[in-house]
Amino acid sequence: MRDVADAANVSATTVWMVAHGKPGIAPETVGKVRAAMDRLSYVAKPAETDEKSESVGLLIEQSSIPAISDVFYGDVIRGFQAEADRLGYHILLSTFDREIQDLNLLEKGFAHRVSGLVVANDGDIHPETIIQLKIPNVPVVLIESYIEGQMFPCVIGDNYIAGYKIARHMLDQGHRKIAILKGPSKYSSLVDRFRGCLAAVAEANLLPAAAWMPDPVSGHPLKGYVQMKEILAMPERPTAVIAVSDKTAFGAMEAIREAGLNIPGDIAVGSIDNTLESGYARPPLTTVHIPKYEIGILAMRILDRQIKGVDTIPVKSVVYSELIKRESG
Repeated sequence: MRDVADAANVSATTVWMVAHGKPGIAPETVGKVRAAMDRLSYVAKPAETDEKSESVGLLIEQSSIPAISDVFYGDVIRGFQAEADRLGYHILLSTFDREIQDLNLLEKGFAHRVSGLVVANDGDIHPETIIQLKIPNVPVVLIESYIEGQMFPCVIGDNYIAGYKIARHMLDQGHRKIAILKGPSKYSSLVDRFRGCLAAVAEANLLPAAAWMPDPVSGHPLKGYVQMKEILAMPERPTAVIAVSDKTAFGAMEAIREAGLNIPGDIAVGSIDNTLESGYARPPLTTVHIPKYEIGILAMRILDRQIKGVDTIPVKSVVYSELIKRESG
């Protein structure tokens, strides 16, 4: 497409639209593009394979199927869907279960039926899995994950800074006994948030006790609740708790209330995400806003430009976060 665009003195996007029969291009421009294609011996894809150019893939881990209605990833996916609709793409959804699924089947089947692929989150979709999805002419864009040493285009929230912001807020409120509820280490976004929290606390010459940073219980649907119960069972309790996600914070708040303690009087709570539910928690949750819907939109725009050959430089796009102060801390 770039060769034809140069020869016809038009943009690569115009070439793509002409090749796929899109409306809105002046007849003389269409003629210039098709003449350039003829001179260079290029042809558009046959109609029977054109369905591929109208489809993009969305790959998520099998365990994240509830993500479609999840407090965080639901908004990301809805943003991705809305932008795909606007740009005229169909979305093919595929789930990956590394316990039972053969990656070769994914690579040779699903990935070859789409013009581009978005991988939402990492988790069970390990870096080596994504690297093996490198297929000629099928660009891959990552959402809320990145791979060190691999230049995949990606869109992420500034998770490290988000963790730093919420921890800094708790410190500014005078808290020095701060617990941190970690997320599963397989999610790079949650790891970055945790690291940001630690950085802010370390600047204040503090280090939470290991017992105040419990690991999440694998497979448990209410990880924050279980983690908070562990902390409350300790001889000394913190005055503030930071959760790496709103979902984790909701569970922690339930455990605190169950113990007969007041939020924020006895224990302040803060987290990251700013899901819709956070504003209706008891009390409303202090959190860091990550623009979830916009992440999905931006990922689809980047994928579209990669498909059309407009942008071929891989870029790591980071969307800014914002501290939302409410009554919980």
